[in-house]
Amino acid sequence: MHPGDVAPHALAPSDDAPGHLLTSGTSADVYAIDDERVLRRYREGRDAAPEVDLLRHVRSHDFPAPDVLRAGGPDIVMTRMHGPTLLQALAAGEFSLPDAAHVLADLHAMLHAVPAPPSWQVPRDRDWPQLGGGPVVVHLDLHPGNVVLTEQGPMLVDWANAATGTPELDVAVTAVLIAEVAVDAGGDYSQAARAVVAAFLHASDVSPLTALDDAVALRSGAPGLLPGERELVPQAGALVRTMLALTERR
Repeated sequence: MHPGDVAPHALAPSDDAPGHLLTSGTSADVYAIDDERVLRRYREGRDAAPEVDLLRHVRSHDFPAPDVLRAGGPDIVMTRMHGPTLLQALAAGEFSLPDAAHVLADLHAMLHAVPAPPSWQVPRDRDWPQLGGGPVVVHLDLHPGNVVLTEQGPMLVDWANAATGTPELDVAVTAVLIAEVAVDAGGDYSQAARAVVAAFLHASDVSPLTALDDAVALRSGAPGLLPGERELVPQAGALVRTMLALTERR
């Protein structure tokens, strides 16, 4: 057991929440314990150990992410990140679209410099054939809503989808995620998202073209997507493909 851990299930889902709810994702809730710590708890009792292993691994390589303070069963206690998300800063006009794209590209480049831990295995509960492993750590959910702008710099949170894989797949997933907003014609941020996708693809040192089909398949099978949202994924992939073709012609 890692120093500072608690025994498995010592932080059981039946325990009272330690503080107010900060945010809820597809599979987990995040509670504030105090000003320095948060608790991330999987609602269905999913074992957090794979996420903990990757978080500790990337932190050992100085990647900007929360520190794991203790963990057990479906719970992870982590350092609390203070600051707006990149998405909030964009909405408030505090960050330009090109600058946001460069932040995303830089985080990808830093993360893909972290080698995959030799012993890490894809969790059995993931029915994602696209996650066959690879040479580096990948986040697979790196978008402006998961980047916190702290006083120390941008920090990447929400590592629920993290795995080992290829930089191409990770970059492709980010491009498709943002493109889903871009192809939502009724959305308030579709034009801004289109500009961010274009700037992100231009800023990235990695072309996601070879992994684009896998990224679309992965996003299409993501739990929690509503039917209308799922229908946007192939359109998003097509938009990314078009933008990549235009970039290659220059």
